[in-house]
Amino acid sequence: MRVALYPGTFDPVTYGHIDIIRRACRLVDRLVIGIAINRDKGPLFTLEERVAMVEAESRALSGETGTEIVAHPFENLLIDCAWDVGAQIIVRGLRAVADFEYEYQMVGMNRKLDDSIETVFLMAEAEHQAIASKLVKEIARLGGDVSKFVSPPVEALLAEKYG
Repeated sequence: MRVALYPGTFDPVTYGHIDIIRRACRLVDRLVIGIAINRDKGPLFTLEERVAMVEAESRALSGETGTEIVAHPFENLLIDCAWDVGAQIIVRGLRAVADFEYEYQMVGMNRKLDDSIETVFLMAEAEHQAIASKLVKEIARLGGDVSKFVSPPVEALLAEKYG
């Protein structure tokens, strides 16, 4: 069974994330979406809310692709999380060259920790390349329309957070 781990903060989950999840499902039998607890980032949504968002957004994809998709919170090293969930592959989404520089360094470090776990980069589709959770939150906070970036349920959650 091919198992991959797609880690992120998912604060909130966007169409960009969904695009990567959909495409990663074509590569594996089981996709674990690692939801980083990462207190340093000060997420808008609680861990429980982010897990629920990811589960809701990926439910249809699981049925559509036949891939088992599981949300898994983690606060340890990415490699440790990969070991915990039995992943042989780490999936990372890339939007721009700036993402690649950071990810390249991360892969090098992860390979030193465990060279049996491969990292696979998936480029975001062109229509999703500009989407970043940080920017989506800023647009929502300022009363802008985020419907092009997130699903209606996530849009409603953002509206609820920002009143």
